[in-house]
Amino acid sequence: MSWIRQNAHNSLYKAYERLLVREVKAAPMPQHVAIIQDGNRRYADKIGEPRAHGHAYGALTTERVLWWCLDLGIKQLTLYSFSTENYGRPEEELASLFSLFEQRFVDLFNEEQIYEKEVRVRMIGERDLLPDSVLRSVEHVEEATRHFERHSLNFALAYGGRKEIVDVVRSIAKLVENNTLAVHEIDEHVLAELFYSNNALADVDLIIRSGGEERTSNFLPWQASGNECCSYFCAPYWPEFRRIDLLRAVRTFQEREQERRISIVQRAFLFLNEIGKVEVEEVFNLSRRACVITREEVKDILRDFVPGITAQND
Repeated sequence: MSWIRQNAHNSLYKAYERLLVREVKAAPMPQHVAIIQDGNRRYADKIGEPRAHGHAYGALTTERVLWWCLDLGIKQLTLYSFSTENYGRPEEELASLFSLFEQRFVDLFNEEQIYEKEVRVRMIGERDLLPDSVLRSVEHVEEATRHFERHSLNFALAYGGRKEIVDVVRSIAKLVENNTLAVHEIDEHVLAELFYSNNALADVDLIIRSGGEERTSNFLPWQASGNECCSYFCAPYWPEFRRIDLLRAVRTFQEREQERRISIVQRAFLFLNEIGKVEVEEVFNLSRRACVITREEVKDILRDFVPGITAQND
């Protein structure tokens, strides 16, 4: 009877997954998703296998997540694969990890779907901290995909968010010292050009962390914190991360975005009401300064908030 229960469970899981897919595809999709891949070692401990196996299982999850994101229409995916703090791990584990990274970038270079779906692969981080063999495999796939613009797959390797900002400040100091840059010319655009990504990373819309921890661990502080992105924390270790976990995270982002849009429209209405200029067009013009929204969406929100207003303005 156990196989009957298992089949029933699988059927329910698939039905729930299909429902989630329909729900999230009906709403605006996050354009840049960043994931902290936590729990590989703890998963290996849980199943009684060497920690190197946990990283290998995690690499398989990473591959699946890439295809799931492409299927959903997510344009940019950034994965926190190895932080500068990870260099404190045992030498044997580091050697195993670097060997795995090297092989995975070789696999990406040989993956036909990368080219069919026009995915540009990049690494962000301190390149001089990586072994030469890993860096060669990274640069090989970077060069092969550098002309693609449809999708972006970014790997944060030897990366630390605070260190990145420190490096940017040092670069600016040198430019000012050499009279290449004037102090009054320093702005957000100048800083963005000096980040590891050379301004290739869009603001992060959604950060996901697996493994049960609820912190963002020095990951993309400029692109994420400055954008007030949505954070989603889930319990499964990274090798256990499922498609429904990704879909739930996207749904959380969409629910948060809808609440924000409703709040923006309502505040725009209340402000315009104070100055006696309450018209749908005025509410729309004010709202779209803070978010991407259509006139019809503004009308729908106002119908719930102030019944009768849209009829007066149509």
